[in-house]
Amino acid sequence: MIKNKELENIKKIKSDWEKNYYMPHVKKHPERRKKFENLSWNEINNLYTPEDVAHIDYIKDIGFPGLYPFLRGIHPNLHRGRLWTFRQFSGFGSAEETNQRYKYLLDHGETGLSVAFDYPTLYGYDTDHAMSRGEFGKCGVAISSLQDMEILFKEIPIDKVTTSMTINGPAAIVWGFYIANAENRGINRRIIGGTIQNDILKEYIAQKSFIFPPEPSMRLIVDTFEFGYKEIPRWNTISISGYHIREAGSTAVQELAFTVGDGIEYVKWAMKRGLKIDDFAPRLSFFFNSHNDFFEEIAKYRAARRIWAKGLKKLGAKKSRSLLMRFHTQTAGVSLTAQQPEINITRVTLQALAAVLGGTQSLHTNSMDEALALPSEKAVRIALRTQQIIAEESGVTSTVDPLGGSYYIEWLTDKMEEETYQYWDRVEKLGGVLPAIEKGFYQREIANAAYKYQKEIEEKKRIVVGVNEYKMDEPVDIPILKMDEKGEERQINRLKKLRKDRNKQKYERTIKALRKAAEDNENLMPYILDCVHSYATLGETCQVLRDVFGEYEEPAIY
Repeated sequence: MIKNKELENIKKIKSDWEKNYYMPHVKKHPERRKKFENLSWNEINNLYTPEDVAHIDYIKDIGFPGLYPFLRGIHPNLHRGRLWTFRQFSGFGSAEETNQRYKYLLDHGETGLSVAFDYPTLYGYDTDHAMSRGEFGKCGVAISSLQDMEILFKEIPIDKVTTSMTINGPAAIVWGFYIANAENRGINRRIIGGTIQNDILKEYIAQKSFIFPPEPSMRLIVDTFEFGYKEIPRWNTISISGYHIREAGSTAVQELAFTVGDGIEYVKWAMKRGLKIDDFAPRLSFFFNSHNDFFEEIAKYRAARRIWAKGLKKLGAKKSRSLLMRFHTQTAGVSLTAQQPEINITRVTLQALAAVLGGTQSLHTNSMDEALALPSEKAVRIALRTQQIIAEESGVTSTVDPLGGSYYIEWLTDKMEEETYQYWDRVEKLGGVLPAIEKGFYQREIANAAYKYQKEIEEKKRIVVGVNEYKMDEPVDIPILKMDEKGEERQINRLKKLRKDRNKQKYERTIKALRKAAEDNENLMPYILDCVHSYATLGETCQVLRDVFGEYEEPAIY
């Protein structure tokens, strides 16, 4: 910490610099904007000095990597020891097509799998359901049964490769498919590793692929926490996601505040059940966006680690591992442009670099063509190579938290933490997370931010290269992915055969047991697994829970 006398001297010299050098220069050479702001509309000063971070106690507030409050990273040597997991989010069409894409990615250096599901799957419908018509495989792979999961991971070493699955409403059922597939292949469930997103709160807040009302949804999530730490100790039973909050139009501060706040809420619900925080907290993980404002994103990740560590400590966590915020990052899909798609490679590179400098444990880099279609093989290979160049050629992994100590970064990290707590106070005044959702607080905050951002683009207060400036009138000339037109027909025929060939008595017995367990408030994971092993489909299993829990309808909030 700098002594008061030295600070006074810095303050005086800065004042003289502004008066005698900076202002006269600006008078002759005016600045490009009257006011410089980041994407959370925080005004950015022309210069940061020790004066801006004088209140910070280095040991208490910043510390060292691997030590509380983990601002500088959760591991002492971070990427000097082990690189982040290269995990490209992938899925389209049928299980067969996506299986081939996974093998392609693994052959080209991907180190972890990440499954994107189509919308019928996200909503708990089978491919042959009326609600699935026209949506098969369009934004992810269609998975309607254990049989589909077996095809999806055919010849892939799931005992060695970790898998992340982005699914929420029916997450417990799809996780059951994955567990059962491993068991059917003779792989002990205790050695499989990966993550289910399983974050229903952000569905109510932003993405909207919820199924059940909040209370039974939270019950299901706590069921997975309890089952997970007892039975599948290497699995992250939730990935608390700010990504979709940001994609819906939030600011970086809103993403930070709402995401970590949701995490705290899940912990409280699990503790209310009687689970011990140090049993389940080490398997909680996070998922963040990496957007365009380079320094703001880095500060966001640093602040998130400190806020989480403080919050878990306050709730009674004793183990150091319980305080660690482990997170995956995906570059900002919403920032990609259909215009001049090749320049998305540059956007993604900067966003990925921010994630790495911010200390991510896992990373997905978007492909240049994702504003137009699901990624082609060429586009996804370039996206993966972007990560590999950052890892192997840039030198940014040679030291831990290389931007730590920057006056600007430390000031901005503090600022984002302060604004997070201000948001939490507002949520608390509304009665907590669930009441705030029901009152539309989060939804309005995000909508207002999205509107303001879009208005600035339209008024050219913010420049988006290729969209509102530096435009070109030329046709798009990159390869676009085309799916197998027969995939949906194969999937529906497979479902018909599965329902005909499975053991009918076993199926009916397990479905009946699940219904009774749901009504009796038991942990549902063992019953879901029994249904899955009897080849009950996603839609059939989900319908039981719909019958017991009901379906959620979002109230009118605007």
